[in-house]
Amino acid sequence: MKVLVVGSGGREHVICWKLSKSSRVDELYCAPGNGGIASIATCVPIKVTEVDKLVEYAKDQAFDLVFVAPEDPLALGLVDKLEEAGIRAFGPYASAAIIESSKAFSKDLMRKYNIPTAKYELFDDEAKALEYLDSQPMPIVIKCDGLALGKGVIIAQTLEEAKDAVKSMMGDKAFGDAGNTIVIEECMTGPELTILAFADGNVAVPMISSRDHKRVYDHDEGLNTGGMGAVTPGADLDTDDIASIQNKIIQPTIEALKAEGRPFKGVIYFGLMLTPEGAKVVEYNCRFGDPEVQAILPLLETDLMDIIDAVIDGKLSDIEIKWKNKCSCVVVMASGGYPKSYQKGYKISGIDTCGKLVFQAGTALDADGDIVTSGGRVLCVYDEGDTLDEAIDGAYEGVKKISFTDAHYRTDIGRTLGDIGHIKA
Repeated sequence: MKVLVVGSGGREHVICWKLSKSSRVDELYCAPGNGGIASIATCVPIKVTEVDKLVEYAKDQAFDLVFVAPEDPLALGLVDKLEEAGIRAFGPYASAAIIESSKAFSKDLMRKYNIPTAKYELFDDEAKALEYLDSQPMPIVIKCDGLALGKGVIIAQTLEEAKDAVKSMMGDKAFGDAGNTIVIEECMTGPELTILAFADGNVAVPMISSRDHKRVYDHDEGLNTGGMGAVTPGADLDTDDIASIQNKIIQPTIEALKAEGRPFKGVIYFGLMLTPEGAKVVEYNCRFGDPEVQAILPLLETDLMDIIDAVIDGKLSDIEIKWKNKCSCVVVMASGGYPKSYQKGYKISGIDTCGKLVFQAGTALDADGDIVTSGGRVLCVYDEGDTLDEAIDGAYEGVKKISFTDAHYRTDIGRTLGDIGHIKA
């Protein structure tokens, strides 16, 4: 098969890496790709939002499959347009990708179909949002409705912080049009958990649970990022816990989208909070989470292409998805200054000699063919083990052997998970 993966980050690197191991994949391309992906796939200089160019390229090259990985092209309807052009594509239609591209839609969907989530209100008027905050307890969560690269969420500890967040999103347009409408919701408490699931429009099959660390500094301090690392499993769930989450959250979400005429085919991300009242949805994503997928896909034993076919053809119930009985950890190495301003173009050393799997995100090849930094989150260093401690220690062994100017990483990934014991699901 001739396959094109759309995207340029660490998520796309691990997807390409996994597909490259499939006996069914003969030719692998990535648009636009990055410095690491270039070693396993032919990189094509087309941006993920250049939907029409991607469709034309897919037609011209006669790809057997296009895997659309990031949220932006999914929300723009790339899968819809590829299928209209006769190209087989993996990922949800725009009508289903709205569960990520509009938090207002997803919150209203959960309310309508009784899927557990935080109490909330929606606002498209800044003055009314500020007035509402005067009557609410703190802390409180302020979210942009639209896509904001994982950064449009602020947990305000005080009323002043909450109002500043509203003014920044709605008045100052800190996140562009994504903040035209905002969600103000109660601040839930408890450990967070990510569950990704393959979905074929009718059923969803969950993957291994994971947990990422979004704050930029140790001890969960500093600004939110796209994720500074992740571990699997994300919690100590027994079979009853898993069944409860499946029956109260995962499957009802798939059925709700189908009932709304928006059947979901692809990978759906459930960001959960394990509250004292049970698991509740923090957010949905319409694709693999990053960096969670870097911790999860290396543990997949079933051929990813077989799963992709089952999802597209609506036959997910017909296959068995197998996983390694291992724990895993990924640590993100970021550019100093991320998630704010940072410098690019620093040469990276140690990737090939660190002895670990390294998935590249913000990298590029310079004129000499050397790998250099080109983004905020630069690398994701992976290891696995029989225990979580073994996986964490192994990942950090790799991190210490890689270097570039102003490299920044957290030293406590997997060490500050809080209570991950048995939950009331």
